[in-house]
Amino acid sequence: MIFRGGPNVYGVPIGILGLETYYAKLPGHVKNASTFDYPVVYKIVQGAVVEKLLHSPDTTLLAPFIEAVRELEAEGVSAIVGSCGFLAAFQEELADAVNIPLFTSSLMLVPLVSRMLKKEQKVGVVTASKCGLTQKHLCAVGCQDISMVIAGMEDMPEFREVILENKRIELDGEKLQNEIVSVAVSMVENNQDIGAVVLECTEMPVYAHLIQERIQRPVFDIITLTNMVCAASMRTSFRGTMPR
Repeated sequence: MIFRGGPNVYGVPIGILGLETYYAKLPGHVKNASTFDYPVVYKIVQGAVVEKLLHSPDTTLLAPFIEAVRELEAEGVSAIVGSCGFLAAFQEELADAVNIPLFTSSLMLVPLVSRMLKKEQKVGVVTASKCGLTQKHLCAVGCQDISMVIAGMEDMPEFREVILENKRIELDGEKLQNEIVSVAVSMVENNQDIGAVVLECTEMPVYAHLIQERIQRPVFDIITLTNMVCAASMRTSFRGTMPR
């Protein structure tokens, strides 16, 4: 099904590969169509939950994702984005399964962001689970050798119970906001050599503006990356006038 995020939509939509989750997705989340001002198509992989992706990212989990991305390609999308940054573990396999651009995780931005910074600066990464973010994930997206500071959300009760453990579907947005912002701000306050921040988790872009207000540094996330790929996939002519 195609969901249109805004009034001025055109071209071929972006496909979004979704996990099976049932809590509310706020504007700014990749699984809330109002986040985008261009068409998006969702494909939910039944049985694929965050906990399984974090702790058991094996080949049995990969097969339904490959089927889903091929279905999105057959539906005519111009590019595919994942709705969980930990899909990075399958970046190579999923990209090889289709003939269109596929990007699983905002972690793919880390090498680019690193090159924007001074040599002595680091990229700050806020992730859903620091212990769950392994070398397999980092190597799959080419950021294993980047100088990073990583902060995780696994000790934050609202985030852990609703998102990581799937214990309930009632989400307290204010609590989640306070947890995500506080973890990001604390990471930067304790590491002043961080030059920019990448938010791994797709829950976090909702609060990216609040994080930036506090840390006064560039903040990148999956929405940043999706907008960039969409812009590259649906080019239009420039409508300005020639200077005299």
